Amino acid sequence: MTRFLARRLAYSLVVLVGVLIVVFALVHLVPGDPVRIALGTRYTPEAYEALRAASGLDRPLAQQFFGYLAGALRGDLGVSFRNGDPVAGVLAERLPATVSLALAGIVVALLIALPAGIFSALREGRLSDAIVRVTSQVGVSVPDFWMGILLIALFATTLGWLPTSGYRPLFGDPLGWLSHILLPAVVVGLVAGAIMTRYVRSAVLDVAGAGYVRTARSKGLPPAIVTFRHTVRNALVPILTITGIQLATVLGGVIVVEVVFAWPGLGRLVYNAVAARDYPVIQGAVLLIAALFLLINLIVDVLYAVVDPRIRLS
Repeated sequence: MTRFLARRLAYSLVVLVGVLIVVFALVHLVPGDPVRIALGTRYTPEAYEALRAASGLDRPLAQQFFGYLAGALRGDLGVSFRNGDPVAGVLAERLPATVSLALAGIVVALLIALPAGIFSALREGRLSDAIVRVTSQVGVSVPDFWMGILLIALFATTLGWLPTSGYRPLFGDPLGWLSHILLPAVVVGLVAGAIMTRYVRSAVLDVAGAGYVRTARSKGLPPAIVTFRHTVRNALVPILTITGIQLATVLGGVIVVEVVFAWPGLGRLVYNAVAARDYPVIQGAVLLIAALFLLINLIVDVLYAVVDPRIRLS
C-alpha cells in the first residue's frame, strides 16, 4: 500500500507539473497583451506597469516560469488582474461551495442511480427495464440550465418553498445551507444520476451472468441475498469508477448550474474570470481542478481494494 501511494503521488506530481506548464503558457499564447486586455477601460500607464510588476510579467520568460513554479509549490498563485486579490485566497473562498454542491449532487445521483440501475438490470428485457433506460436517456439529454429554470419556476417562484439562488455556509447556517443547496443539488444529481444509472445497470448485468451468481441461485439462496451479497457487491468496482468520474466532473465546476443558481463556486468563478480576461485566476482554477481530479482518482483506487479484497495495491 505504501509503495502504491508513493508511486501514485509521484505520478500525480508529474501530471500537476505538466498542467502547470500548460496553464503558464496560457498567458503567453493569448493574442495581444493580457494585462492590457484585462485592464480594459481602467487602463493607465501607471496601472499597467503596476499590474505587470505584481503579476511578474515584466521579468524574462524563464524567470517567470520558475517563479510561478516556486510560488505554486508555496501556494502562491499570483494576484487577480481584476481586483488584485491573491488567487489562492479567492480559490479557497470558493472551494467550500463547490465541494458541498458536488457531494450533495453525488448523493442525489446515487439515490437515483443505484435503485434504478439495479431494478433495471434485474428486469432485463421487460417493460420496466425499457422505461428506466428511456428515462435515463431523457435525463442525459435534457439541458441542465433548462431543468434548473423549471425547478426555480416551480419550487421558488410558484410555490415559494425554496430560495431562487445564493449560498449559505453549512457550519454557520445549516438550515439555510440546506434550503439553498437543494435545487442545484437536485439538478446536478438528476443529470449525473441519469448517466450513472446506465453504468450501474451494465455493471450489475455483467456480474449477474457470472458462474458464482448462477451457483448461488442453484443453491436456493433467497433472491435478496443473491442480488445484494453476490451481484451488487461484486459490481461495486465499476460503480465506484463512474461515481469518481462524476464527482470529479462536478468538482471541476458545473458552470451552467452555478450561473443559473448564482452559486459562488469554482465554475462560476472561472466563467467570470474568462469574461474579465483574468488569466491568473483561470490558471489557478485549472491547476486546482486538476489536483482535485488526481485526488479523487487516488481515493477511488484505494477504495477498490476496500470493496474487493481480491484487488491488491502494489
